[in-house]
Amino acid sequence: MQQKPRIGHIDFLNVLPLAYGYEHGGDEGAFDIRRGVPAVLNSDIAAGRLDISNVSSILYARHAEKLCVLPHVCVSSDGPVESILLVSKKPIEELEDDPIALTAKSATSHALLKIILRSGYGANPRYTVQNLSPEHPIPDDQTAALFIGDDALYLYWHASPQLYAYDLGAEWKKLTGKKMVYALWVATKDFAARSPEGLRRAAALIEESFAYGIAHKDEAIRSVLDEKPFLYHELDEYLGGVIRWDLADDYLDGLRTYYALAEQNGLIEKAPAIEFADV
Repeated sequence: MQQKPRIGHIDFLNVLPLAYGYEHGGDEGAFDIRRGVPAVLNSDIAAGRLDISNVSSILYARHAEKLCVLPHVCVSSDGPVESILLVSKKPIEELEDDPIALTAKSATSHALLKIILRSGYGANPRYTVQNLSPEHPIPDDQTAALFIGDDALYLYWHASPQLYAYDLGAEWKKLTGKKMVYALWVATKDFAARSPEGLRRAAALIEESFAYGIAHKDEAIRSVLDEKPFLYHELDEYLGGVIRWDLADDYLDGLRTYYALAEQNGLIEKAPAIEFADV
């Protein structure tokens, strides 16, 4: 019996339309959908434990030799992103070699923050990766902390006025003038070669599920209000207004700039060419 394609799904609100599409008939049991945070799914697809997944953009740059990019979908923004947030005890302009805690959940945001602080502000902080909580956002021995995903979105709306808060999408736009791609959907080249039809069906599932969720955004938002600490208008603004999902040429331009700056800052070995999957 042929194994179902194993699809990773980062279960953040920034892909709520996709999750809603999956849950309302898109998958029909033909796929093995595995949910997790970016750091776990990044590791799983790099190790071959997944066939396809949405992953941190930086993950593709670090493993481009064994991955290909699904051509039509991403998680991106043009300016503010709301869900990647640096909270700090002092203004960003005053950060130098301060200790900064990085969320253990992501990788793209780590590189993004390092590029912004070094290239934009001449800072060279001391970084540690740890589990962080929005209830006590900055550990006592740290000057600032980086949050992503739903935790960051909560802090965007509810951060203490005693703290400084910086949206990394807005900071990236200020630094480069470009749009930013935070996550890509990738497939392993091994899976693409072994199961081209499975790859095409999985890519279609992702695009169709996204389309269904976007068309039913109102229902998707209302389905999570009882379990998430957000108001309707906050998620309505965020999904489709702030967060975008179409991997268009101008977003690819921003992604290539991100990879070039990551290479210049020694965060990746080489800026990769972007190789698309044949779907």
